[in-house]
Amino acid sequence: MERINPSELDLKEKIVHINRVAKVIKGGRRFSFNATVVVGDRNGYIGTGMGKANEVTDAIAKATESAKKNIIRIKLNGNTIPHSVLGKFNAGKVFLMPASPGTGIIAGGAARSILEACGIKDVFAKSHGSSNKHNLVKATLRALNSLLDLTEVAKKRDLTPRQVFEL
Repeated sequence: MERINPSELDLKEKIVHINRVAKVIKGGRRFSFNATVVVGDRNGYIGTGMGKANEVTDAIAKATESAKKNIIRIKLNGNTIPHSVLGKFNAGKVFLMPASPGTGIIAGGAARSILEACGIKDVFAKSHGSSNKHNLVKATLRALNSLLDLTEVAKKRDLTPRQVFEL
């Protein structure tokens, strides 16, 4: 798998979730912040990252840098996905289904952020299980990463693309 250079892409970042966490110590509580960020070029490239720091801005900066290091290419079929797919991460599950042109993104918070950043315009999404934003982001990313296009399916089955539809 080749590494994608983030400086060559016109990336836009979206903050999915900021969480304040506390560590209890002898003198009281010490607060810090977790940030989950999605970066994408709205043309099939997407990355997610998580950062933790004592200040919100530092946590967002760390998460953004992490997201830029984890960029992957998603296989799209026009403005939608090629087929239905289920992604799982821990207790979070996300089911994605292609939709006809003009439908829009029918999805909840965390999944919507990823789908918009990726450039998908028509898709249905349903999340099951955990509502933890971090788990849903990872589950959506796994679902998108497991998409196959017609040529890959034909190659796996030792068929031509036309023969795949004839079966």
